[in-house]
Amino acid sequence: MSQPVRTASAALEKPRRESRLARLAVGLLLAGDIACALAQQVSLVGLSSHRALLVIDGGVPRFLSPGQSVNGVRLISAQGDQAVIETGGQQQILRVGEAPVRVGGKGRVEGGSRIVLTADARGHFLPQGQINGRAVQFMVDTGATLVAMGESEAERLNLKFRDGQPVRINTANGTITAYQIQLNAVRVGDVQVYDVAAVVSPQPMPYILLGNSFLTRFQMQRLNDQMTLEKR
Repeated sequence: MSQPVRTASAALEKPRRESRLARLAVGLLLAGDIACALAQQVSLVGLSSHRALLVIDGGVPRFLSPGQSVNGVRLISAQGDQAVIETGGQQQILRVGEAPVRVGGKGRVEGGSRIVLTADARGHFLPQGQINGRAVQFMVDTGATLVAMGESEAERLNLKFRDGQPVRINTANGTITAYQIQLNAVRVGDVQVYDVAAVVSPQPMPYILLGNSFLTRFQMQRLNDQMTLEKR
């Protein structure tokens, strides 16, 4: 059964008409606590024939094939320059040559510690980034409770959003049903954040709104046309 969601975010069409568009609200009601597994440090040091060479907690490098596990870390896939691993029921993306990431805890921020953004001529911050390793175009929206996107973009990203929790969103045209999901990884610049709450709306959106489920992981500071996000 769907749950009511408090109005908080924006639905956008063409940028030149933004001032006349109603804002789409997305919010989240969460209950219960999620237990955090003990964090481990994992790095990808090589790939060979769909096998990944992993180093876990500074130990001896181990080759894993998809489906194999070591020390609670299971390899899901390995191709190109990246591998997908799973630990504690959560998946992470690793790339060859990147710094080790910590897995097994909730709400992690990895990579660099600072994001610096510059506003465009309309005063919007439009960073490019990645969701689950796929390139996306974000728009920073401090009024959005969650990261928010339209269904077409969610389908392009291969997100199984219809398996998520149905939520109700109030719009200028009435109440619609959207889906609340968790994103494995959201990346802007060299900073990657894991386990980010998001909502997928049937209403088309030209950008993915970078809402507070991502932004609150940082200290935010704005000076003129520059915004700095510093890892907490």
